Amino acid sequence: MRPNADTETLARFESPAVRHLAWLCQAPQLLHPAIGFSPMRWLPGDYIERLQHWDTHPGAMPDRLREPAERRLGHYFERLYEVLLVDLLGWEVLLKNQPVRRQGITLGELDFVVRNTANDEIEHHEIAVKFYLGYPGDNGSPALWYGPNASDRLDLKTRHLVEHQSLMAQRPEARSMFESLGLGRPTRQRMFMPGYLFYPQAVCVPEPEHVPDDHLRGRWIYLETLQQARQAPSGPMDTKHWVPLNKPHWLGPWHQPAEPDPVATETALDQVRSAGVPRLFAELAQCEAGGAWHEQARWFVMPPGWPVPPPIRPDSGHTPYPDTGPGLPG
Repeated sequence: MRPNADTETLARFESPAVRHLAWLCQAPQLLHPAIGFSPMRWLPGDYIERLQHWDTHPGAMPDRLREPAERRLGHYFERLYEVLLVDLLGWEVLLKNQPVRRQGITLGELDFVVRNTANDEIEHHEIAVKFYLGYPGDNGSPALWYGPNASDRLDLKTRHLVEHQSLMAQRPEARSMFESLGLGRPTRQRMFMPGYLFYPQAVCVPEPEHVPDDHLRGRWIYLETLQQARQAPSGPMDTKHWVPLNKPHWLGPWHQPAEPDPVATETALDQVRSAGVPRLFAELAQCEAGGAWHEQARWFVMPPGWPVPPPIRPDSGHTPYPDTGPGLPG
């Protein structure tokens, strides 16, 4: 397992919101580069200095960045993306979360319609942040990549994003809506989907096709397997430097000044056991310079029987895991 990209730039930010925004600017995508939007190609050369100024002068932050973080990660991610568009790129948001309807029936929603002030083009942006876990295939079939609650899947989400969401602005109903609002029709569609892929701890699964090789990575393990590994007589698995991550801190690497608290980790593991819910953890190491603790790896700990119900293969004609739209359920 290769380590994730260097996090030195992100670790310098003390404000979680600024750090999350910096991560959004730099994060590799789970989409092929040919279809994914890369903010780094458009960001001004001084954007890091601008972020540093916001970090050290909170009063200078955009209002959207000072608002309390939301529990629903998808909504929080949309807010950060709007700060990227407006306050870093200087683009104009024309529409946000705009429903497209036909005879009163909602066909879909446009995440963002923006004016790219660098070329004066109107663009349609569809965004999501995703966390998927590789589930080994059987009888030679490829692995499937599920969300932690198994309610969506990488292949289905990508297909829905490419074949449905990104094309919504081209529908006749959307064109009529643009005309009624006095807006020009978007001439470019962009998709943005950063996130992490978590590989099983005990089984080797190949990287999914069409996902860039530089994607962010973690591991996942069943709770029972973790408990056995922690008690192994030779080379036990050590979790004393783990910390549980709550939303919105799933975005970007975690760091803290204090040593990890093993009690917090045990409490979170008890939630996996008692409530049957997955929990995300960061594995930390102490930095020699300054003594702070920085994230080195990520682990999802999964309840027994995950995913439930048993997975249905992509060629079976149906799936029990419907797409849930942008972001993750709160």
